[in-house]
Amino acid sequence: MQIKPGRSQIFMKPERIQKVMAQAGVGSRRQIESWIREGRITVDGKPAEIGQLITREQRFTLNGKSLRLRNKAPTRVLILNKPEGTICSRNDPEHSKTVFELLPRTKHDRWVLVGRLDINTSGLLLVTNNGELANRLMHPSSEIEREYAVRVLGEATDEQIQQLLEGIELEDGLASFLSISESEGTGSNRWYHVVLKEGRNREVRRLWEAVGLKVSRLIRIRYGLIALPRLLRGQHKDLPEKQITQLMQSVGMRNKPEKPSLHRGGASSSRKAGQKGRKKNDMTRGGKKGKHDSRRKEPSREDSGNSLYGKSKRNKKTSRQPARRRTRG
Repeated sequence: MQIKPGRSQIFMKPERIQKVMAQAGVGSRRQIESWIREGRITVDGKPAEIGQLITREQRFTLNGKSLRLRNKAPTRVLILNKPEGTICSRNDPEHSKTVFELLPRTKHDRWVLVGRLDINTSGLLLVTNNGELANRLMHPSSEIEREYAVRVLGEATDEQIQQLLEGIELEDGLASFLSISESEGTGSNRWYHVVLKEGRNREVRRLWEAVGLKVSRLIRIRYGLIALPRLLRGQHKDLPEKQITQLMQSVGMRNKPEKPSLHRGGASSSRKAGQKGRKKNDMTRGGKKGKHDSRRKEPSREDSGNSLYGKSKRNKKTSRQPARRRTRG
């Protein structure tokens, strides 16, 4: 007789609290760690600890309100063309407009921003319901490229460009651009496309100011594999499933829903039958996968270079070795 698995047979392996909550879309790992330090999260009535092992079946609260960790939902990624004058925060007494007001409402998920743009910066902003994906895309170890279209007052000299590429000591350490290319521009304003692999606060603006040039407009046009499409300011669109998979693969993740493991018993035969059925359906729909399916797509600089914000004319420097941070004595 075949035994159907009940709730008592489902076994979820305990995992670190920040990982489980990030996967459930509560927030990014950094946000969750910050909330734990502030004592805003409890587990079974006790203050949570960073790295604490939990399962989804336990009782959680956030800011005194009950928090239910649902099973991992399919990953969604939105592309938002952030307008100037909006802030990357859920609420701020000094500013009435936030980017979250521009996003669609969800019943269970919580939107997590992949990085931030300051109030005067516009352009590409990635938003996801997968906190783990957001954390990996933002983490410095991933070295995800960010590309910006920058309008500065005046034209940069070769010496200034060389300084920006070799590295400038800012108040929070050495910083530099990976590449700089001159774009369209006339009169006193000049456009440049710059690429860097980190996202420190106002880093692009501070680098240009360090060589005596003021940024009058700043637009992010690419984040990793994703270039800003033709969207009106304030509009958003869902990233297609294929691009979501490529984005997740670029940071070592798989676009596959999480499944609970079962205790050994009568349910194993039904699990094997389900796997066999899924395999058969996959073969029927798409046939055998080609060798090219698993290849990682490289960042598209052509898409960003030919964007709404000017086609690159001349490369000042196409690539360089990343500058090493100097240790302070």
